[in-house]
Amino acid sequence: MKTKWLAPSLLALCVAATGGLTAKASTATAQPSPAAVPYQDQDHDWDRPPDSYQDAQRRGFHEGIEAARRDFADHRRADADDHDVYKHPPVEGHDRGAFREGFKEGYHRAMDHLRHDGGDVPHL
Repeated sequence: MKTKWLAPSLLALCVAATGGLTAKASTATAQPSPAAVPYQDQDHDWDRPPDSYQDAQRRGFHEGIEAARRDFADHRRADADDHDVYKHPPVEGHDRGAFREGFKEGYHRAMDHLRHDGGDVPHL
């Protein structure tokens, strides 16, 4: 008679224990998203666009970093204005100026980082 309640009790205990472990694992690995951390240290977060940037500026910023990385690796003259993506931004209308602004900032930041820190620029 007592064994009739033993199986459901053990099952409930296992489910409760697993749920508790899962919740702890989720909170232990939770980290703030990069967007939640404000841009502070140019040496540490040099490849993060300013938080105030809109989508077109962010896209341009990342494209600028990639262009600088390629120019640096290929030993080309550093010139942000000399890239097709800068001349013909892949965005519409008024976003073109914002894209170019972000592109130049990302390009110059990456070149400065590569020249002075000698580090490799990661692909974004």
